[in-house]
Amino acid sequence: MKFRVVIEPDLEDGGYVVSCPSLPGCHSQGDTVDEALANIQDAIAAYVESLKKHGEPVPAEFEVEVPV
Repeated sequence: MKFRVVIEPDLEDGGYVVSCPSLPGCHSQGDTVDEALANIQDAIAAYVESLKKHGEPVPAEFEVEVPV
């Protein structure tokens, strides 16, 4: 499975915050981009595992190209 994530600099504390828009409430952080990405991968895996454990559907993400 692949999910889109959004990485932003943490202007207050330094480092980076990262979220997965397809999974509400799935957020993480890290001191570097690589650390933030590793942390969100763990968070996504735990989120999806919890959904499956509780019989909830795993959201599918669709990519659509839109001309700009």
